[in-house]
Formats: sequence, structure tokens, C-alpha cells
Amino acid sequence: MRVLIFIAIVTLISCSQPEKKQPEIQQVSLGVEELADYPKVLSEWGLFKTPMSDLIPKDVRTFPYEINSALFSDYASKARFISLPADQPIEYHDTEVLNFPKQTVLIKNFFYPADFQNPEAEKRIMETRLLIHEAKGWKAIVYQWNEEQTDAKRVVLGKKVPVEWKDVSGTLQRINYSIPSQPQCKSCHDQDGKMTPIGPSARQLNRDGQLTEWVNKGWLKAGSVTSFPKLVNYSDDNEALDARARAWLEVNCAHCHRREGPAKNSGLYLLASQTDPYRLGVNKPPIAAGKGSGGLKYSIVPGNSDQSILVHRITSLEPGEMMPELGRSLNHEEGIELIKEWVSSME
Repeated sequence: MRVLIFIAIVTLISCSQPEKKQPEIQQVSLGVEELADYPKVLSEWGLFKTPMSDLIPKDVRTFPYEINSALFSDYASKARFISLPADQPIEYHDTEVLNFPKQTVLIKNFFYPADFQNPEAEKRIMETRLLIHEAKGWKAIVYQWNEEQTDAKRVVLGKKVPVEWKDVSGTLQRINYSIPSQPQCKSCHDQDGKMTPIGPSARQLNRDGQLTEWVNKGWLKAGSVTSFPKLVNYSDDNEALDARARAWLEVNCAHCHRREGPAKNSGLYLLASQTDPYRLGVNKPPIAAGKGSGGLKYSIVPGNSDQSILVHRITSLEPGEMMPELGRSLNHEEGIELIKEWVSSME
């Protein structure tokens, strides 16, 4: 039996050119055809001005945001936006993702500069992911951009798309970029059986006065809070090694490896706030890693990264061993070296 949910979607059309407006109420069915009534192309959401590839919002309440430490996604860059409904602020939360009002749309665009030595020049947008806060929870939708970079079409089953770019050393890189399927979106965003955003927490958003600006504009309701927690940028060599490594593990691993996540039964919890060394993996044997352990005994062997399952899994590209198991076909070389250095520094 199909269960119908009626949700209100914010109308974001504000430019002078006549465009097709999305209906104020859209009908969405849960089940096999759960996305049937959402726009089939990204342009119908009315989020960005033409040309869409410039990613310039149409509405003042659709605004960009930055985070301190980003999930590694095969070296793809990201352009993130929040679209807030009128007169409804975000509610502050000190430790978890902020409480976004119903009808909020979180927007994340994945793209590659043609040349990482000149990232502001030509780029290719691969996909746009939307998280929509419906009456009964969050819903994820994925759109694949066309070759002309004029629009993006909704995908449900995922895609492999060839892409190439020159990296920071000038070397040409080629991969089959993986656009996630609908079930894959759910698996990564699952917290206690419910879909939830992962990135926009206060500690991730606390950079360059961003949260204070939102408070001043009325977008964020923080009460008497004047000091926000902060997760360090793991790429910043000026930060402490332990803080950088813990930040990398949180953003790349802890969406699953936490008490509320899909990997909770592993007993390995990798949030930066974790204080128990054993739960962090120090001298902890795996519960059910199977071949993923690589024949090693402990998640982290202090002082010995080569004998640590954690290092083995973030280095492997083999199915059943690789961690994170989704969203990458390459190794994050800089992240691996960071975690190796961190484990080797332990007494």
C-alpha cells in the first residue's frame, strides 16, 4: 500500500524572467515510486539563477555555507547551500546537527575544476544532492548534471560517470565518478533508523564568523549562546595532530561509527568527542570485520600503523575491506598519511 505524504516546498522564484513555478504543495509517495512526484530536473526547484552552473541563488534565504572539515569524495569540490522557509529560523544545538525547520532544503553540489592549479576557472558539476525536511522527516534526492552544464536530471539507481581533471601537481587524473543510488543515500544518513543530515553541526559551521552572521540576520536562533564549539580543519598543519586526526575520522567515518549509526554494533565510535580510547579503537579487536581486518588483530595498535586495522581499511580499495565503503574509488592520500602519523605518535 502506498503511503502519501503532502509536503510544502518553498517557492524560490524571484527573477524577472518568466519561469515554470513548482507547485506550493507536492505529493510524494513512499515505497518503490517514492520520488515519482518530485521535479525530474533540478531547474524546476527554482534554486539558482540562469545560467544554473554559476550556482547563484535566486532567493536571499538560499545562501551558501562552509564547513571546517569535509568528507573526502574522490577529490571532488563542493558548493553547499541552505534554503530556509520564510520566517522560520534554525534552532541551535550544541553537539548534533542544527535543528532545521520543516521545508528547509540542504543543497550540495559536487564538481571538479578542470585544473586544480586554477580552481576558479573552468569546472564540471557532476551532481547536486538535496535533503528536504518534510513533515515526517528528511528525504534525499540526487540530480546528475548534463554535459552542457545547463541542468541536472533526477537519478534513483546511481550512475558511474567518467571525469578527468589536472591535480595540484599538474598530473591528469581520470576516474569513473560514482553518483549514489537512493538506498546509498539512506545508508550513510541513517541515525537510529531515521534519515538525518550529517555535516551542518555547530562545530563544523563555526568558521569565519558564519554562525554569528546567521544569528544577526535572524536565520539562527541561538538564545544566550555566545561561544560555539569548533571542529578543526584537518588540512591545517598549524592545528594539533590529535585534533586533526580526530576531525578526519569524524567526517569520514563517524556518520556510521557512532552509537546511533549503522556501524554501532562494531563498538568502534569515531566522533571527535569520544574520550574512551578503547571505543576509539586502541587495542580493540574487531567484532565482525571478517576479511576486512586484513588478518590484523586490533583496530589501532599504538605506535604501529602497519598493524592497525583502521589504517588497513582506509588504505584498501577492495570491496569488503575499504572504509568508508561508499563514495570513493581513490585513496585520500593526505588523510591516510595524517592517520598513519597519528597512530605512530601514540605511546
